[in-house]
Amino acid sequence: MADFPDPSAPSPPKSSRNSLHSFPRSSSASSVTGTPLAINTNSNILRFRPKPSPSPEILAPQPRRHLLESNASQSWLHTPPLSPASSRGISPTSTRGFSPHLHSNGQQSFRSIMDHGVSKLTSVKETSSPETGAGRRWIRWSHKRGMRASLITVVFLTCVLVKMCVGLGSYSGENTPPMYGDYEAQRHWMEITLHLPTTRWYTYDLQYWGLDYPPLTAYVSWVCGAVARSINPAWVALDSSRGIETATSKVFMRLSVVAFDSLVYVPALLFFSRIWLAKRSKRTQDLAFLLLMFQPALSLIDFGHFQYNSIMLGLTVMALNCFATGRDSLGAVLFVLSLGFKQMALYYAPAVGSYLLAKCVMLGPKAGGRLFVHLGVATIATFTILFLPWLPPFSSSPFALLDPLSRIFPFARGLFEDKVANFWCASNVVVKWNKWASQGILVQGAAALTLLGFLPTVVIVGKSAWDLNTWFLRPSSSTSPAENDSDQKQQDPEPSTLPLLPLLLYSLLTSSMSFFLFSFQVHEKTILLPLMPLMLLFSGSTPDSDIFAWGALGSNVAVFSMWPLLKKDGLSLPYFVSILLWNRLTGHNPFKLIRTVLPYTSLVHLLSTCVYSAIFVLHVLEPFVKAPARYPDLFPVLNVLVSTPVFMCIWLWSIKSCIQVSWAITGPSGSGFSVGDHQIQHRDRAMSVMSDASDLPSSSSTSVARQLRDDGTRASSLGYAQMKKKRRTSTHSVSGMSSAVPAPPSSSFLSRSNGSIAVTGHS
Repeated sequence: MADFPDPSAPSPPKSSRNSLHSFPRSSSASSVTGTPLAINTNSNILRFRPKPSPSPEILAPQPRRHLLESNASQSWLHTPPLSPASSRGISPTSTRGFSPHLHSNGQQSFRSIMDHGVSKLTSVKETSSPETGAGRRWIRWSHKRGMRASLITVVFLTCVLVKMCVGLGSYSGENTPPMYGDYEAQRHWMEITLHLPTTRWYTYDLQYWGLDYPPLTAYVSWVCGAVARSINPAWVALDSSRGIETATSKVFMRLSVVAFDSLVYVPALLFFSRIWLAKRSKRTQDLAFLLLMFQPALSLIDFGHFQYNSIMLGLTVMALNCFATGRDSLGAVLFVLSLGFKQMALYYAPAVGSYLLAKCVMLGPKAGGRLFVHLGVATIATFTILFLPWLPPFSSSPFALLDPLSRIFPFARGLFEDKVANFWCASNVVVKWNKWASQGILVQGAAALTLLGFLPTVVIVGKSAWDLNTWFLRPSSSTSPAENDSDQKQQDPEPSTLPLLPLLLYSLLTSSMSFFLFSFQVHEKTILLPLMPLMLLFSGSTPDSDIFAWGALGSNVAVFSMWPLLKKDGLSLPYFVSILLWNRLTGHNPFKLIRTVLPYTSLVHLLSTCVYSAIFVLHVLEPFVKAPARYPDLFPVLNVLVSTPVFMCIWLWSIKSCIQVSWAITGPSGSGFSVGDHQIQHRDRAMSVMSDASDLPSSSSTSVARQLRDDGTRASSLGYAQMKKKRRTSTHSVSGMSSAVPAPPSSSFLSRSNGSIAVTGHS
């Protein structure tokens, strides 16, 4: 029996202390602890006496965050490092190495040797120069000084100040008659909705900024127009106020954007950081909110160029929050409102629709059918209320509904506008599409490519739901019918415990990016839609994860792709300042990537280096090199050719990530664990893969899920399954959004508790 000495006991005499060192240090017990030994011959107790130290070091086992200790699982599941923002203490590195690529004779494979060498190089680089963002350091400083309660208020007020500083600059169409720009379009819609009946909103003077957004935009314009008329009727006088640019009217227009942003978008981001990152530390949640608030692309468009995109994006994020907490009907209503504000929210429709339909499939015929009916009723009722003024008997004409629909979907405008970084504009440099094909063929081709673009994520979500539904609902052949009935009642999935939620953000990214790249009539500003789910994933990631690298690259390139538009609007200074501020907050350093291109650690590292170098060269040459007369759009076209490959890579990466997350939930081939009774293993694994949001007080969980949490099962991340494995010498942890994959234990074994199999570990 080994025991530590009682601190209250009297210390032994000096001679006995010296005799402790007479034992040889080559003994087995001494070699384990590295401390002298003492033997009590009367009680046959071996005592360990630690050396006195002012700050004793606590040794803890290193967690093994692998789903299974098999070569098959290691080929498709790779683990990112532990979040440095976590409030938990970091355990010392284990002295025993672990390699998933050991052969049966105990020899390491070539891949394991190469991975070990790469990990040593990476760890030396990271230890010598850790890269932490100013936002992370400020959050840590604020928490240590007891500013948690006021931190969100400080972030909000600071962000409002920054956005208003952006608004001090120019805007779209300033002092450029006769049409001016988007600023005048938004003001003109306030004018016509305030003075004209609803039947004329979509038909009045279409040549001068005719209304071409869904009814919710018109209703918001009516509210703003009513407030403006109460302050100064001249701001929104019908026809006579066209082109008005007084200082007071500008202040009112800018404040209207700030007001709707604060009422819709900011609460949505705050709830997102609290709901989707519920199992992460408070610091990580606050940091995610900070990074999302200071994202430069939306600030430059809404508060510089002038639009109200934050309303559409805020309603979409609120819908995601409702889906995460099991309030699917309310989420459907909010998403329809997002569609009712701007039709570009249709970019998210395939992902949202496939997720909700897959959830109905997983819940089974009874509960799933009931949910399907509720979703259908909520969707139809919301659309009906939005378009009510154009429906009989409220409309005098039975065809009045065609007026808003023809304006919302303008197929007669052309394949793309200006120079947008998508497939059609980039390939138009070589293939002149308008000369080779008619407009009807181009519309059909764009629709076909868009469908093929988001089809993979729909198939992945559907297959995952089908596999999980089979494991949940199919009874085991080894049990009696009575036991099957009781197990069926206990293991029926509830809406809040379904493991499909981790797929949702990746599906949104795939769907919206496919629309941006391949659909018809795309603006450069619509990059905001695929950027939103990418930033949501980025907000909870760690600086050494692939999600962080792709998110930082996507954000910077998205802002760069809008550079020709922002330059035309006179927003050059806010453009550079916003990018530098956001990269400083995140800790992402493009110049450092350019300097350390070799040896590159991943594909995204090499791509980032090449793209940032090209961006730097273009920004340096543009002020000094004049475009030739034959090619007046030389620099905008080069901008497109630099940005489009990045968006294509992000689209492909999102599809790959969907596949990996699906494998993490259901297994790479739908086969689950390969030990024991296959059917029971499938069903138990599906029960163990629970969503983070299921632990919220507003939702309930099944008894099996509660048992798994009691056993110490951990949640992993949406970045859990990564194709490029990153082995670290410090500790392993999660990056990205909290997800539903249970993390394996330090002892790496499967434990069975109450008839359910789960991979458990110490929390």
